[in-house]
Parts: sequence; structure tokens; C-alpha cells
Amino acid sequence: MAAVSNDLACQNFQKESSERPNWFDPDPTIDAISPDFRRLLQSYSGIPADELLDHVVKVREEAWAIHPFPCIGRFLFLQNNFKGLEDEYNEVIQRLCQGQKLLDMACCVGQTIRYLVNGGAPSEQIYGCDLHPEYIEVGYKLFRDRGTLKTKFLTADVFDSNSALSELKGQMDMVFAGDFFHLWGYEKQVDVCKRVASLLRSQPGSMILGRQVGAPQAFETQGPPGVGVMFLHNVESFNKMWKDIGDELGVSFTVKTWFGLLPTGKLVLKKDDACRLSFAVRID
Repeated sequence: MAAVSNDLACQNFQKESSERPNWFDPDPTIDAISPDFRRLLQSYSGIPADELLDHVVKVREEAWAIHPFPCIGRFLFLQNNFKGLEDEYNEVIQRLCQGQKLLDMACCVGQTIRYLVNGGAPSEQIYGCDLHPEYIEVGYKLFRDRGTLKTKFLTADVFDSNSALSELKGQMDMVFAGDFFHLWGYEKQVDVCKRVASLLRSQPGSMILGRQVGAPQAFETQGPPGVGVMFLHNVESFNKMWKDIGDELGVSFTVKTWFGLLPTGKLVLKKDDACRLSFAVRID
């Protein structure tokens, strides 16, 4: 979720808000937690069904105190980010079991990592990165796996060329970027995409995959508090962006992009035509 600093915007928002915003769910029921995530907490973390809601709400409070992101307020940070990417999910697990490596970019509490590990992926082959180490700590509390998870977590800003991410340059077979690239306007997205691409091994099959908010007609818009300007892609604009990036880097990418539905009633961006854009970008 957070791999770049929006501290000032969020601090200003917190100072100006005497009450929690309307995109904070103050009285959640068990329905606020997706069935996928309930199953994950039960099977992976061993949390009984009758304790799930209280456990998740307490952890949500800790995550909210770190930064008041809309996805925290509406429990969207607990989504299964491989919805719509089921084939890629199976491929990722298979490749991890073969010894390849994946970085979960802007991993937040590490929910995507736990979905992979619960599916059979070896946790030692997975890396997680976030701007805020507090989210990583909250993740251990949420999933109760501090003593068993072997994932290596990094704290880094994607725009800092000397951050811990520099250690991974050219080392990753796969990078997962969930709800990440859309956090900026077009020009900054291009910069971020190039930085993420530099983490991949320079060989066929190396892949960046994920999903984000998109729209049938690409456009730039003001994002929710703490985010700033966002460029929402359609299939054509996303594919063109990666074609241009490949031309600049001297790399040929195959881009697979498709639309899906966003969760109803949970979208903070008030755009009737906003939808879920899933993607897989591979080096040829």
C-alpha cells in the first residue's frame, strides 16, 4: 500500500479531521471481512470463527493509527489481491516452489504474502516491502505468524535509489504490485514502473503482476486524502505505457490487461465507471 511518502498530506488530513471520515466503517459486521479472508485467518492463523471480527477490528484500529488510508477504513486492505488473477496465482506458487523469488511491493500488512504461503508457497522465497515498518508489525499481529513466517521484509521508499530496494535490483523473478501504480499521475507512474522493472531479472518470463483501479476511458483525477493526483488507466493506455517503457529500456514486454468489478459500496473515488484493472507484464 505505502511505498512512497505521503506523510505531509496525511498529517494535514488528520489535523483537519475532528471526526473520522465517511469512508471509515465504524460499526463493522462480519460481512466487512471477505469470505476469502475469513477462511485465510481460520486455516492459516488458526483463529476461531467466533473471534474473527473482534480480532480484525482491533488490528484495523492499529493500522488506521499508522495512516488513515481509505482502504484501511473500509477493510479493503484485507482483500484477496489475486481475485481475477487465479491463473497467475497458481503460476506464482509453482514458480516459488521451484526456487524463484517474488517481491510484494507496498505490502502493507502482508496479506498477499499470506495468501501465497497458505496456498503452498515457501515463505522464504518471498520478499515484502513497505514504506512503513509499522504495517509489517501489524501484519504479524494479524496473522499470528511471527515465529513461523520466513519472508524477508524491507522498509523502503521506491523513489529513493539508495534504499533497501537497491539490494534487490535485478534479483526478482516476479513483483506483485497491488493497488500501487495508480497512486500517481501519469509521469510519476512511468517513473515508478521503470524503478519496479529494474528489480526484475533480465530474462524471459520475469513478471510484474497486480491489479488497481482503472476506467473504460483513461483519465487523471484527484485521489482520496493522503494520495494526490491519480491517473486511472484503461487497457489501451496501460499497454501503451509499458510499450513506451520497454522502448526506453530496450526491453520487450508482453502485457496482458483486463477489467473486472470493484467491490460495491466501498469505493472512495466517486467515479461511476471505475473498475478493477488486472495485469501481468512479462519480459519476452
